[in-house]
Amino acid sequence: MRPLEDVRIVSLEQYGAGPFGSLHLADLGAEIIKIEDPRTGGDVGRYVPPYAEGEDSLFHEAFNRNKRSVSVDLSTEAGRTVFEELVRVSDAVYSNLRGDVPAKLRITYDDLKHLNPRIVCCSLTGFGMTGPRSKEPGYDYILQGLAGWMDLTGEPDGPPAKSGLSLVDYSGGYVAALSMIAALHAARRDGIGMDCDVSLYDTAISMLTYPGVWHLNAGFAPSRTRHSAHPSLVPFQNFRAKDGWLVVGCAKEKFWRRLTAVLDRSDLADDPRFATFADRQRNAADLLALLEPLFLDRTVAEWLEPLYAASIPCAPVNDVAAALAEPHTAARGLVVETEHPRYGTLKNLASPVRAGSEPPAYRRAPRRGEDLAHVTSEVLGLTGERVAELAAAGAFGPEQAATGPEPAA
Repeated sequence: MRPLEDVRIVSLEQYGAGPFGSLHLADLGAEIIKIEDPRTGGDVGRYVPPYAEGEDSLFHEAFNRNKRSVSVDLSTEAGRTVFEELVRVSDAVYSNLRGDVPAKLRITYDDLKHLNPRIVCCSLTGFGMTGPRSKEPGYDYILQGLAGWMDLTGEPDGPPAKSGLSLVDYSGGYVAALSMIAALHAARRDGIGMDCDVSLYDTAISMLTYPGVWHLNAGFAPSRTRHSAHPSLVPFQNFRAKDGWLVVGCAKEKFWRRLTAVLDRSDLADDPRFATFADRQRNAADLLALLEPLFLDRTVAEWLEPLYAASIPCAPVNDVAAALAEPHTAARGLVVETEHPRYGTLKNLASPVRAGSEPPAYRRAPRRGEDLAHVTSEVLGLTGERVAELAAAGAFGPEQAATGPEPAA
C-alpha cells in the first residue's frame, strides 16, 4: 500500500493553493474527492488561460493529478445530504475559501462532529478564521506585498517585485497538508477530530524567518541586495559571465579560499579585509568590485567546470526550459506522464514528497463530475434508485437533474 492509501479527504478546493496542498497527498495514495460547484462550472482552475479549452486546462492538470471529482450543489438539501454522507466515511474535509466561509458553509469541526467525531476539518484561507482581516479574500500577490516579500525582492534601485512563482500559495498548500496529516494522526490516536485553521498570511509572515527575527530582536531593517546577493554571506550572489549569469556561494570559509584559487587571485584569501565572514561583509563593496570583472572574462560553462571541480557551490542561472532539461531532473524522475482525452500524452511535474522506494502511480486530473458513479456506488454504497432521487432533487446540479446520473460502475 502507498503511505496514505487508507486516507479519504473530501475537498472543497479551487485554483492553486488548496489543490497544490492536496496534490502531494494524492500522489502518496490519499483518495481526494473534489466537490465542485455545478452552478459555477467547478474549480476555476479549469478555465485559466492561456492553455485552456472548454473545461480542460494545463493549469488544472498541474494541480489535480490523481484526484476524483464529483459535482455537488451544497446549496440544495439533497447536495448537503450527499456531502454529509461523505463526511461519515471520510477522514478529513479540506477547503481553501475565504476565512468566514467555512462557518457559513457549516464545514467546521463543530458543524460536522455529530456525523463523524474523528473528522479533521482543515481550512486554508487567505487570512485565517479569526482576526480583523478574516473576511478578506487572500491571493498570493496580495500576500507577497502585505507580508514584506515584495519589498525584499528585486534590485536595490528597482521597484518592489514579486517572486517568480506563487510561493505563498504553494507554501500555504504545503503547510495545510502538513497540518492535516498531523491532525489525522492525532484523530486516529485519540478518536477525536479537530479544526486546522491555516492561512496564507500566517505562512507568509512565518517565512520571514531570520530577517524577521533579526528585526524583532535587533531592529534589523532588511533591504534589497544587488544581483540577488545573500544579506550576510559574501560572496554569495549572481555573477555576470561573458554569455549569461551564474550563481556562486561561499557559505563556508573553505569555499572562499577555493574560489580565490579558481579565480587565480589567491592573494585575496590572505587579504585582511576579506579574511572572515564578517570582514567580507563589512568590505563587500571593495571585494565585489574586484570579483565581478573577473567573471566577465569567461562563459558560464567555462566557469562552471573549474568551480564544480573545486566543489564550490555554484549553478547556471537557468531559464525554465534549461531547468527542465537538466540531466538531474530526468535522473530524479521529476517529469511524469499521464494520458488525457484532449491532450494525449501529457507531461507533468512529480511531487518532491517522497516516502518509501515505490514510485507513485499517476492518473490525469479528473474532468468535472466524472467520478459520480464511483463516489455514489463505491464510496457511499447508494443504490441507482437513490442516486436518481438525489439527482432529481438537484444534488449534482441542473445537468444531472435533467438527464439523470451515469450508471453506477
